[in-house]
Amino acid sequence: MRIAIDAMGGDNAPKIVVEGALAAAKEWKDVHIILVGNSAVIEAHLTERPANISIRHAEEVIEAEDEPVKAVRRKKDASMVVAGKLVREKEAEAMISAGNTGALMTTGLLVVGRIPGIERPALAPMIPTMDGNGVLALDLGANMDATPEQLLQYAIMGSIYRSKVHGVSKPRVGLLNVGTEAAKGNELTKAAYPLMEQGPIHFVGNVESSQVLRAKCDVIVCDGFAGNIMLKSLEGAASAIFSALKQEFTKSIFTKLAAAVLKPGLTQFRKKLDYNEHGAAPFLGIDGLVLKSHGSSDANAIKNAVRQARIALQNDLVGTISAEISHGKRDITT
Repeated sequence: MRIAIDAMGGDNAPKIVVEGALAAAKEWKDVHIILVGNSAVIEAHLTERPANISIRHAEEVIEAEDEPVKAVRRKKDASMVVAGKLVREKEAEAMISAGNTGALMTTGLLVVGRIPGIERPALAPMIPTMDGNGVLALDLGANMDATPEQLLQYAIMGSIYRSKVHGVSKPRVGLLNVGTEAAKGNELTKAAYPLMEQGPIHFVGNVESSQVLRAKCDVIVCDGFAGNIMLKSLEGAASAIFSALKQEFTKSIFTKLAAAVLKPGLTQFRKKLDYNEHGAAPFLGIDGLVLKSHGSSDANAIKNAVRQARIALQNDLVGTISAEISHGKRDITT
């Protein structure tokens, strides 16, 4: 399994990216990692050279502030674009990047290409839940708008992903809405609801954002505008809560003692909400496995992204989505 990693993408590249790739190469010998970027810079951080790591030189880098479409079209030798070409030309089965999200989406569309029949690919990160299993949410920002039919495609792809990658039997699919009643919502959700009911998925109805962290469903479907607002609201709330707790626990000797007692539980709780544990978010609908790691990913997150890619490849995620979309049906019991 050949996995191309954009070594120059992300806030902590290339050092952290190389460290994560090295850790993954050591653990999974059935994976061959191709580090894409400036070879001299990569080699400076590559403390060891396992047989299952190689380097593909790329002169340019797509920066966080670059306009996605222009950058992908003009920077033909950028590390992200070169990694996409490796997937397109079947020199790699997957690619991972912690770089510019819009540019990675554009690379997926313009360089790798869409699965035939998929109208719009979706960004599908895992949102942590209180039971520790998480919920796959899509779309969370690849497309601001969507049609009811596209929401159904998201639901099908998300259901396949949870089944193939996470081993969830008959994943529960929910539609993000302002209420649980079938008639609630805007024109988009009201039109999507009957399609979901009739679709080849295990649809559990509308799900409010307040129920997401309580694992009301395994897959939550929405348009990118609503999904991105939900994600950033959850991230902001979590950050504010932990900041407030830190202030309270450092006010006096008594609160510091209380913090010492509660630390193991709080650490475990924080781990549940840590994106580094989930690794990366796939762009579902691309005709090749494309994974987006968080821009601030540490080495563990990069390693976990490789783990995700490895499982997805072992279970032929892209091939399964392609087959189900082209056939227009799927058996949700398998």
